[in-house]
Amino acid sequence: MDKNLGHHISQQFNEELEEIRSRVLAMGGLVEEQIQKATNALVDGDIALAERVIKDDTKVNKAEVQIDEECTSIIARRQPTASDLRLVVAVIKTITDLERIGDQAERVARMGIRLAEQPDSKISYMEIRHMGERVERMVHDALDAFARMDVDAAVNVAKEDKIVDVEYDGIMRQSLTYMMEDPKTITQMLDIMWTVRAMERIGDHAQNICEYVIYLVKGKDVRHTSIEKMEKEAQKKR
Repeated sequence: MDKNLGHHISQQFNEELEEIRSRVLAMGGLVEEQIQKATNALVDGDIALAERVIKDDTKVNKAEVQIDEECTSIIARRQPTASDLRLVVAVIKTITDLERIGDQAERVARMGIRLAEQPDSKISYMEIRHMGERVERMVHDALDAFARMDVDAAVNVAKEDKIVDVEYDGIMRQSLTYMMEDPKTITQMLDIMWTVRAMERIGDHAQNICEYVIYLVKGKDVRHTSIEKMEKEAQKKR
């Protein structure tokens, strides 16, 4: 058990809390794999891989339901307080965001199928791959911050979301330019715009997970605040 959570008289309760954290990280690993496969399917025009991502989204959904049920059971049986209650709440919120990340990965895969069935696009897939890799790394690092309860790492990951937003805006502007120059590209460009929108949302969800880490460790809700305020709260001593 992490030093931030403390120990309990009931060893079984300790094990239940650790099991929940482990299952969150396992779900996160599955989601990371979904992002990676969806990005590769899109860039490589691999329809079979994209279809596998779509099919495997049910695994992500199942993991969310199972962990949520376990959290509900712990609240009912253990009536946790203080840091233990924050852990359970943070887990419930985190798995919700992980499930939504899985949905966005599925959307990327679906767009990959649509684009694979169209003529080559003018957009450089290198830029989209780079964006996909960045948001995947954000998710990985956010989960690592959760596992280690590292608020400084959480803040650093949250800062990455601004870079994702810049990349998103750049691809969107480029797509609009192509659409205006050649109306025949409109269908392709719209699919690409939906794709990068999904990736941008993955970055947002990764930032949300970082906010839950700060809430878990510091007991402070930093949602809907600036990165600067998030960093300030993370540095406060309790």
